[in-house]
Amino acid sequence: MMSLFVAVIEAGSLSAAGRKSGMPLSTVSRNISDLEAHLGARLIIRSTRNLVLTDAGASYLSACKRIMQSVEEAERQARGEYSAPTGDLIITAPIVFGRLHVLPVIAEFLKIYPDVNVQLVLDDRPLDLLANHIDLAVRVGKLQDSSLVAVRVGQIRNVVCASPEYLQHRGTPRAPRELLNHDCINFTFAALNSPDVWAFRAGKSEISMRIRSRLVVNTAEAAIEAAVAGVGITRVLSYQVRSVAASGALTTVLAKFEPVPMPIALVHAGQRLLPLKLRAFLDFATPRLRIGLQ
Repeated sequence: MMSLFVAVIEAGSLSAAGRKSGMPLSTVSRNISDLEAHLGARLIIRSTRNLVLTDAGASYLSACKRIMQSVEEAERQARGEYSAPTGDLIITAPIVFGRLHVLPVIAEFLKIYPDVNVQLVLDDRPLDLLANHIDLAVRVGKLQDSSLVAVRVGQIRNVVCASPEYLQHRGTPRAPRELLNHDCINFTFAALNSPDVWAFRAGKSEISMRIRSRLVVNTAEAAIEAAVAGVGITRVLSYQVRSVAASGALTTVLAKFEPVPMPIALVHAGQRLLPLKLRAFLDFATPRLRIGLQ
């Protein structure tokens, strides 16, 4: 019941937890009621739209997570994960960064550690490590959860670029305000972008410029391909466009107005005893990613 209670809170509803665990809604509801009856305390307040934790529920949730983490550590120790690099390693990374930088490192790592298996989850959303049983995450930008342990591997920039043909036809913007006269391709990545506002730096100040989106896409690859095709000017992350810019298919503009670079880090939950498979990967990947981001 403890794990089911945690699953319900993390899923946000009884029905969502039931779907994820393959359990009927009625069974989930009955188990939670039985748990509350056993504890003699109301844990959650149910409504038609969401669940609200009571004070007792919040305390019990924290205790459950600590206990479940201790059990997981005990199971890992029993499997020998603290005596040799072995077992399954789950890693998540942003889609393009994962494909360009993390996947090649994993391929090398697997050749050296034959007893470790890796599952790479490419997702631009910042997935919850504990809820999704993720060992390691690549995070772009300022970390929101201070309880996580981060190893910084570099930094990346927000860059504005367009095809040489587009700039020849429409002119090259020399200041952010000149974007008002241009067609823009917007890449909506919730963690880094506002839909129609691009941030720039002017000296020590930050300025926000509302742009005119002729095209809005939800992946960096689509934004880059559209820019190469001459649709307009786009803003993406420096690593996403590095190879295309090097080929001459895109030209960077407004470089002196770029915002402060964002850190990129390897993040894990910081268990008291780090599994050797995770320690081995951190030691292996950190210097290689730092070189790749130079």
